Order: sequence, then structure tokens, then C-alpha cells
Amino acid sequence: MDLEVLKIAADTDNNRNITKRTHVSKLKNSLCGDEIQIELIIQNKKILDFGYQGKSCVYCQASASLLSKISINNQKEKINNLCDEAEFYFDDNYKVSDKKLYPLKKLIRGKNINKKDCIMLPFKTLKMIVSS
Repeated sequence: MDLEVLKIAADTDNNRNITKRTHVSKLKNSLCGDEIQIELIIQNKKILDFGYQGKSCVYCQASASLLSKISINNQKEKINNLCDEAEFYFDDNYKVSDKKLYPLKKLIRGKNINKKDCIMLPFKTLKMIVSS
């Protein structure tokens, strides 16, 4: 187990329910059984708040934690594009141009390819909201 992944997953600031949410999405990984629910408050196409909860492995939890931090105060369209590009991060030669996204490279990298489905579950769940 990578200590960096454990450290990221331990940041649970946004692992919570949002009572006045405007959007919600929930998915389950059919391969491992991970479940994640994402709740958002979106106004004027901007994500104002992000909460997540679920029954999942440490890789999925770390992914949801990072994604929540990146998404808050960002435009819905930008996060939709991030969800589309996230799989490219597993290629260690892929260059991340936005400094705010650098933390993702600690989790989404070639070394963790065997946990790809777990890591991508929060992205797929969020994509269901921000793509509409």
C-alpha cells in the first residue's frame, strides 16, 4: 500500500452529506463492489459545494477526496473536461498543465493502473452530473 494514497484518503473534509444539494449521483463498481455517492450544490454552472460518501477501498476514497477539493469553486464545464481526461493521467508521460491538478498525479499514475476502476469511479459518478 502506497503511504501517499493513505494520506490522501485520510483527508475526509468533504466526506459528508450535503442537505441542500442540487445534484446527486451514485455508482457501484461491478468488479470490486465499491460504491460512491456524490452530492453537489451547483449555481450558475459553478460547483459551490461537494460531498461524497460510500463504501469503498482506500483508492476510491483518495480519488473522491482529491476530486472534491479540485471541484469546489470550479466551473462545471472545466470539471467535465477533467473527468474526460483523467484516464490519460495513468500514462506517466502525460503532462499536467494546470498546477491545481498536480495532486492527481500522486494517485492517477501508471503505478496504480491495477486500481484504475476504483480510482475512476468518483470521476464517472461526477461525470453523470457535470456532463448535463
